[in-house]
Amino acid sequence: MSIHFHHFLFFFFFFIISTFFPLCLSQTNDSSCPLNFTVLLPLLPNPRPRLNTSMECHYVLQALRLVLSDYLKRTSSFFPPLDTADSCWQTYQKNFDPNFDMRSSCGFQTAWISQGCMNLTTKSSFEALIPNATLSDVVSNCNQSLQGTACASCTQSLANVQALYLTDNSTATVSDCTAYPWIYAAAFANYLGPTDEGTASCLFLVGPGNNSNPGSSRTGLIFGVLVGVGVGLALLIGGSWFAYRKYQASKRKKGKDRIRSLEMGSFGGSGLGSITESTNLLHFTFDEIKEATRNFSRDNIIGRGGYGNVYKGYLPDGSEVAFKRFKNCSAAGDANFTHEVEVIASVRHVNLVALRGYCTATTTLEGHQRLIVCDLMKNGSLYDHLFGSTEKKLSWPIRQKIALGTARGLAYLHYGAQPAIIHRDIKASNILLDDKFEAKVADFGLAKFTPEGMTHLSTRVAGTMGYVAPEYALYGQLTERSDVYSFGVVLLELLSGKKALVMDDDNQPSLVADWAWSLVKAERALDVIEDGMPELGPPEVHEKYVLVAVLCSHPELQCRPTMDQVVKMLETDISVPSIPERPIPLVAHIDDIERSISSNCSDQFSGSLIGKG
Repeated sequence: MSIHFHHFLFFFFFFIISTFFPLCLSQTNDSSCPLNFTVLLPLLPNPRPRLNTSMECHYVLQALRLVLSDYLKRTSSFFPPLDTADSCWQTYQKNFDPNFDMRSSCGFQTAWISQGCMNLTTKSSFEALIPNATLSDVVSNCNQSLQGTACASCTQSLANVQALYLTDNSTATVSDCTAYPWIYAAAFANYLGPTDEGTASCLFLVGPGNNSNPGSSRTGLIFGVLVGVGVGLALLIGGSWFAYRKYQASKRKKGKDRIRSLEMGSFGGSGLGSITESTNLLHFTFDEIKEATRNFSRDNIIGRGGYGNVYKGYLPDGSEVAFKRFKNCSAAGDANFTHEVEVIASVRHVNLVALRGYCTATTTLEGHQRLIVCDLMKNGSLYDHLFGSTEKKLSWPIRQKIALGTARGLAYLHYGAQPAIIHRDIKASNILLDDKFEAKVADFGLAKFTPEGMTHLSTRVAGTMGYVAPEYALYGQLTERSDVYSFGVVLLELLSGKKALVMDDDNQPSLVADWAWSLVKAERALDVIEDGMPELGPPEVHEKYVLVAVLCSHPELQCRPTMDQVVKMLETDISVPSIPERPIPLVAHIDDIERSISSNCSDQFSGSLIGKG
């Protein structure tokens, strides 16, 4: 009897689905629109609280990009035909929320749903623009379930694609340049596809827990019938899932509350609590770090600087890490410490040093203690290998790898991070090397966030002599190209083995940038390359790297390339533009510099090397 009853329930449930589900789908499709908006239905909880207009428009945009990804997967085209644009908006309107006029409320023009940027309309045109190695990196990071920590590595690689290859500033579409990598990755790089819950949540912020919008009331009613029929099954599965999610949320909240209580208990109202609120970093106790470093033993010191010492140590799980301990700490200096922690925690890239956690403590004996915890870079810094006690010289392939990795890290800071970040202290000692000699840009203590729309910042000069760009050193004018100058100096050090600034026989300072420029001007670019370098590469490649370095370290900022242009020159066959003359001394008046810039460098990067400035 029980078996017959279960069969009855099964067939009744099947009947309800087969009867009502097609009716549900019929409410959401329009025959003249090729986009399939029904893919959103399982991902839009119903009902959902109304958001403000700005957030609502952002969600409309993200959900639409998920639908476009599904369309790309089916047709290999990014956008529907222009003559279907109005029909697609109407269909989307019916599905999403009939009471929210998305076009008028959000300022979307009808044609935008069928337009993109840089003439990229198909899968093949996108793949023709992006190098195979870069696409392979995207697949490597994104071809997995994107729930949890896997999401970060995928979005990081997509941000690299956007920053380096999609440089059109136009945003007058619903799928501007910033959206292409995400739409493509969900369609082709991820085997689960755009409608998978993890993929949708990671790449489009659509799905449970992402402030979805309610659908139409009729669709909700139909699904209500289905839920009523399958109430037993729904309660069993849904209840278990809800309990699990509540458990995880409670666990996370307890962890955050514990850290916040530790900070507030130790520092009162110092403001350090903002670190916990704005990041997901681990908080280490001072006793834990003392144990890991053998009470800050001298034998554990692996670096020294104006800020303090860096110690190596072991965590309880056996992993080896580095502890950067700030000296002369006081409550007044907490803002600087908080700034560096938040800058490092806000970015994730293979060529940027990764932050594991931090420690903030105030004790009777040690006073104010501020430390950050990073992965240990087993090969030290670039400075160690170029100018330290290491006798073995770096080979050309390793130098090439370090140059490109540093360039990629800076390009991400300038164009992949939001808001953009100017490092301000790029130098050989701040380029760390892991066990595979992968370059990691480190030490963000002087970094500056760039407000959107700002072409430059006027600020107090900071940095290291020999690496600071002239316009910044003389006038406090800071731009991304100030970092480009510093990168050019580091690249010259890497190529030549000479320090950025040395004293000549007359006890006068001499810049490696000036020395390299004089050799290039005399058509002796290869003389810049260090003697005795192992595994030398082709001379034309050496010369290209020298020209890129001299161009980056040009004293006039408008003559320098951007970091994404530098990456393209170093990793592709793009030629280096001719290097402009240096018609003025570094101490010239600012008016002379501006006149020279307008006449000497205005068209330097037109044509094949178009990028952000």
